[in-house]
Amino acid sequence: MSTKGGHPNRRKTSKAGPKIGSGGGKKGLAGKGRTLKAADRPWHKEYTGDDKPQKTQRKQATERAKAAAEGRTTNIGKVRPRTQQTRRRDDEPELILGRNPVLEALRAKVPATALYVAFGTELDERVAESVRLAGNRDLPIKELARRDLDRRTNNALHQGIGLQIEPYEYAEFEDLLEISQTSGTAPLLVALDGVTDPRNLGAIIRSTAAFGGHGLVIPSKRAASVTAVAWRTSAGAAARLPVAKVVNLTRTIQACQKAGFMTVALDGGGDVDVFDLPVATDPLLIVVGDEGKGVSRLVAETCDHRAGIPISGEVESLNASVAASIALAEVQRQRR
Repeated sequence: MSTKGGHPNRRKTSKAGPKIGSGGGKKGLAGKGRTLKAADRPWHKEYTGDDKPQKTQRKQATERAKAAAEGRTTNIGKVRPRTQQTRRRDDEPELILGRNPVLEALRAKVPATALYVAFGTELDERVAESVRLAGNRDLPIKELARRDLDRRTNNALHQGIGLQIEPYEYAEFEDLLEISQTSGTAPLLVALDGVTDPRNLGAIIRSTAAFGGHGLVIPSKRAASVTAVAWRTSAGAAARLPVAKVVNLTRTIQACQKAGFMTVALDGGGDVDVFDLPVATDPLLIVVGDEGKGVSRLVAETCDHRAGIPISGEVESLNASVAASIALAEVQRQRR
């Protein structure tokens, strides 16, 4: 057997041999050094060194120079907490929107800081009176383009006018008791348990004021607050009806009972019909729960009565503000 051309048992092939850089050969398998930690990589978000990429440095330097020329400061290099980006502080000013709510708030002398009127807004009686009242109070009246007012209000329905108000000033619960007990009529208060929609809150404020209520009680946590949305829905009634925030609703109900109030929780499975409420003419606290969950078990057990509103079997429940309106209207009817 001939051995010419190589080993006699080696198969001839056209396959290319290993190449450096493709994983073949000793050099291809050689280590490339340690992997840099995230803190040592300038392009990584966790980088802690001072020598950031030149491109980023040039961009930031340009921004700083531009800001300095315009006489303003920048937030370059400053870390802003995520909570400040996504949450609004309760003590920040808000805008009341719409001709009726703005006029009602100005008539009630709600603390405000400015009146905004969009260019081209029809100057009807409500707008004209709002401008006059704002001028009498020396409030700044600022005209701006409608698109700017849209931007300020996140495209909410504003009717061309908005009133920037100071944060709502809540009343003390003890003040609500005193106001109701010295009003000359049978005391009537409303408390909310778990109502988180500010529109429902505003509607209940409006109904409470319309049907002779003396005040509203809301929890300080997991509940809607008196925001600009609630102001708008209340159509200005929030300017006339005191609202108190309490830490513990159950203890507040017990405090009302000690003060001589009868307490009634609106509950679809109640032990009495709201239209046959035996305590409607007594000093009264009505507790309204969330539309879906209703009043909590502990609150319902603390109240003297649980009153239901008869509805069609095809409807599971009523909106919280509708239920409150029905109960308040019935109480007023019985008191007459």
